[in-house]
Amino acid sequence: MTEQAPPPRRTRANWMLAGLIGAFGLVVFSTAVHDGRADSALLFVALPVLLAAALALTPGRTSHGRVFVTTTIALLLAAVALHEGAICVVLAAPLVYAMAHGAMALINLVRRSSRTYSVILVPLLLVPGLEGSGIGPRIAPEQSVEVVRVVALPADAVAAGLAAGPRPAPVRSPALRLLGVPLPGHVTGAGLDPGDRWTFGYHGSAHGPGGHLVAEVATTAPGHLAFRFVEDTSITGRWFTWQRAGLRWRAVDAGHTEIRLTVAYRRGLDPSWYFGPLQDVLLDQGGGHLLDMLALR
Repeated sequence: MTEQAPPPRRTRANWMLAGLIGAFGLVVFSTAVHDGRADSALLFVALPVLLAAALALTPGRTSHGRVFVTTTIALLLAAVALHEGAICVVLAAPLVYAMAHGAMALINLVRRSSRTYSVILVPLLLVPGLEGSGIGPRIAPEQSVEVVRVVALPADAVAAGLAAGPRPAPVRSPALRLLGVPLPGHVTGAGLDPGDRWTFGYHGSAHGPGGHLVAEVATTAPGHLAFRFVEDTSITGRWFTWQRAGLRWRAVDAGHTEIRLTVAYRRGLDPSWYFGPLQDVLLDQGGGHLLDMLALR
């Protein structure tokens, strides 16, 4: 029988790293409490720090195990530093894990290979990350989403509901709730005539100052509204730029109306192969939330 290798033992370095993580967490926790964020400090500071310290005391058995532990500790500490901005870490985590483990796999391949030219595979791992860095071009940053919903209202009642403008509504999307995506906290405005404005205000958080987004009716026609965005200081601006939006509605039958919301935006995150589909899904859920705010149900 093959003798099983003994599990790796904790070393002084493991204890020192865990101590440094604990000290870092204590400083950030104290700062959060001092700034009046004690309600969220346990979730966004204490929990990630405890997990990171526990991982620091868990030596990896294999090269991929060590990469996983190191990457997870780095992500947890980044989440602690960003506090509520941990959403950024959550969204980027799969990409970070993929690149870290991909690099480790290529390094292991080079180690096992007797052919020296195999080392050229390692720099190839950087190619997917060059987009948007200034070295590589951006790919299709202009994106749009379309949300379609059928409501149990006649078409004239839908028009009247739209004229009343949006109002705050509970978040129904599990994805938006789970990620803590910033959403409008106060909404004002009404009207369907050109020049009428709808304003969406955001509360401030660790993402940054709240800010607001102002949408102005550009054109109106029976069953159609087109909006332009005349002011945008919202915290979502670091991830994407709103460009234009449109609402169309048509009667399906006497008691039901189809509503079609289209939103065009410019993606602010790269690479496109990762953040393109991700932002498309989140903006689709955000469009559904906007329809909820119009109370057309």
